[in-house]
Amino acid sequence: MRIGLVCPYSLDIPGGVQNHVKDLAEALLGLGHDVSVLAPTEDDESLPPYVVRAGRAVPVPYNGSVARVSFGPVVAARVRRWLREGDFDVIHLHEPASPSLSLLALWAAECPVVATFHTSNVRSRAMSASASILRPSLEKITARIAVSEYARDTLVQHIGGEPVVIPNGVYVDRFADAQVREDWKGPGCTLCFVGRIDEPRKGLPLLLDAFPGIAEASPGVRLLVVGGGDVSAAHDRVPAGLRDQVTFLGRVTDAEKASALRTADLYVAPNTGGESFGIVLIEAMAAGTAVLASDIPAFRRVLGEGAYGTGFRNEDAADLERKVVTLLRDDLARGPLREAATAAVRRYDWSSVAGRIVQVYETVIGCASRSVR
Repeated sequence: MRIGLVCPYSLDIPGGVQNHVKDLAEALLGLGHDVSVLAPTEDDESLPPYVVRAGRAVPVPYNGSVARVSFGPVVAARVRRWLREGDFDVIHLHEPASPSLSLLALWAAECPVVATFHTSNVRSRAMSASASILRPSLEKITARIAVSEYARDTLVQHIGGEPVVIPNGVYVDRFADAQVREDWKGPGCTLCFVGRIDEPRKGLPLLLDAFPGIAEASPGVRLLVVGGGDVSAAHDRVPAGLRDQVTFLGRVTDAEKASALRTADLYVAPNTGGESFGIVLIEAMAAGTAVLASDIPAFRRVLGEGAYGTGFRNEDAADLERKVVTLLRDDLARGPLREAATAAVRRYDWSSVAGRIVQVYETVIGCASRSVR
């Protein structure tokens, strides 16, 4: 098949949707399909050969974060050219309800359209306000995918339709086989956090508030912080006497992120909300690292309601501290969680997830062929 994927957000900034699109493209290429990805980016030099640059992106606040998107008549012309030259059997849009490339591609598309919805926010005023305007355009979508039950609920409430749930994927072996970095380990146990450090809903301030108590109870503990943002501001939140126990790695490569997760004894996800799935939990599970996460609904579901990881009360730094200390003291408690997670995480491997998505493509292409006859 000739498949066109549209990523609405800039590839210059790491994010769940961006990673999903790139990983899916690689999985589809591995299955022998012809794939092209259209995305905003300012980087012309290090792009994979399957990515077509749609232009620069501008920041737009959305869902408790800042999305970098491209829109406007010049970008629309590039979208039309990409569609014309690609002559795709199917195009797969991501987040088409946002004002971005995906919506522009939907307007211009003449082939079957599949769309994946990632957002989980049933109280989204922006989506509620735009739903009536967007609904006629969204009717062009032949098949809808939601990455979780929570993303599905958001889609059904605001836009309607009957989406199929297909989760985010991960290359499990890349995390399972990642290098353990001894230079990142502390003399005691090692914690890891992954997320944009100046985005409040990712929860780093909560973890830093709990860290002094964790360090007192667990001498020599080290915290690895992976993610872009204002490192100096985050560094200032750490008490002076503990700053040598917190390592800010900044933005890292995918391989370095996998190594950070593989190196850690415990992955901590203090996210406060706005998460539809929790791909980083899956990545930590794939790396063989025990997981402690806030008890938001999406995380509880990924962790099998406690079968694959431990939860703490959302936004409760004291409970976070207690749970971290308990898990660090008891490796025997972490072991069964790691073993259960290692077995469960295989269902999210791209070898399985991509096959399910291809089945959706084949269905919509088949429906289109029958309608032509």
